[in-house]
Amino acid sequence: MVVFTVIAYLPAGTMTASVPPPRYGDGSQAWLRTANGQIVDGTGRKVLLRGFNDDALVSYPNDPPAPLDEMDATLMQQAGFDVVRLGIDWARLEPDRGRINQSYLDRVVGAVSMLNRHGLWVILDMHFRLGWSPRFGYSGAPPWATIGIPNWNPLHQSWSPALSPAAFTSDTYFWLTSDWKKDFYMTWQAVAARFKDNPGVAGYDIFNEAHPLPIPPRIFEKSYLWPMFKEAIEAIGAVDSNHLFFVEGILLLSLNTVVVHLKAPNLVYGTHVYEGSLVPPQWNGDPTYLRQRFQQRAKEAAEVPAPLWVGELGYDLGAKGATSYADAALDEADDLGIGWAWWQWRESRWWGIVDRAGQLVNMEVLRHLARPYIIATPTGVHAGRGDGLRGTLTIRVDPRHADQPIVIGWSALTLTAPITTGPCLASSQWDATTGRLTLQVDAATGCQLTLRAG
Repeated sequence: MVVFTVIAYLPAGTMTASVPPPRYGDGSQAWLRTANGQIVDGTGRKVLLRGFNDDALVSYPNDPPAPLDEMDATLMQQAGFDVVRLGIDWARLEPDRGRINQSYLDRVVGAVSMLNRHGLWVILDMHFRLGWSPRFGYSGAPPWATIGIPNWNPLHQSWSPALSPAAFTSDTYFWLTSDWKKDFYMTWQAVAARFKDNPGVAGYDIFNEAHPLPIPPRIFEKSYLWPMFKEAIEAIGAVDSNHLFFVEGILLLSLNTVVVHLKAPNLVYGTHVYEGSLVPPQWNGDPTYLRQRFQQRAKEAAEVPAPLWVGELGYDLGAKGATSYADAALDEADDLGIGWAWWQWRESRWWGIVDRAGQLVNMEVLRHLARPYIIATPTGVHAGRGDGLRGTLTIRVDPRHADQPIVIGWSALTLTAPITTGPCLASSQWDATTGRLTLQVDAATGCQLTLRAG
């Protein structure tokens, strides 16, 4: 026990992932990358990725997900959002060991193409749930990557699927050995090979919500989680070095993640925030604790170091306090200047903005989520908090700002057309079909711009 404790609290150290230089080709300005602790586009403008998760392509044998169609993409774009974190499934990608299911990969390509047509970047998320595999009723690993022991759980399956001996043992075997990881990396390479020339894919979210148990958490992160990220980035990068690499912290209530300093190009810390929602203490309207958790995630991102992006946050939309929680969480994101993906777009009426049948849109909640924000920000341009209910956004422009267009996500579904005022405003172009407002300001001139719904 003493030895484990000593190992757990030794310094985390440093790792380096060796990845070839990107090969963007002629359209280099279309690609996202990282620079100076931010996600940026090819012209150097900071980019905020804000949108939704969608799990239409993920295997949930006991609860099949809702579909994703053209209507969904249209609504997300018109509401001003610019990204979808799209779950994909190792189980479907490699149903038989060593064989990639090209027909499933074609479905992924089709979904990405549809979302790209509507101005939405896609983050491909290899989606695991606590139950480890569809064999045990959840998403994640293929049936062959499981240990054949009883799938029995004394508690309700919605509470603790990871406590099933079958899921518990299989998950642990993955982390403790190199056996299944080789296939996992190979599967990611097959995905990357299909998307290496597509700038509409923002990047690859390597492993969703890893949990440490039964390995002690600090040992798990230092000895297994971060080494896996390093190896996966090197494997993917050998095929495709053009995209962002998203890594996550652990999922174990409100336990902090021990960060290993990881040197890798285009790295993003895509953590999740569920404190006050799925993770206690339950939301009571006081934003203090939620703010602390956002600040902790920002600290972890700085330790990587990498830009911070919240890959999942959400709340039971049928519960009291849902909209006030959303407001508080998005205020923190605005204050930190970071992007996020809400869980999720289309599901049940308790969690989805659109119901399973695609017939009901929760406009009340969408008004809170679809707050105005700057999608592409030139240097020297700074936004305040957006207000999706009143339709307001204030932008400060420094005199030495970069002379580039400012692109704003403005919801045409929940707000009237924007009116922009300010002494340095040169031009304003509003497109309701795309939910985009493009501003140009006078060169070498500073001022405050005020945006409001007309």
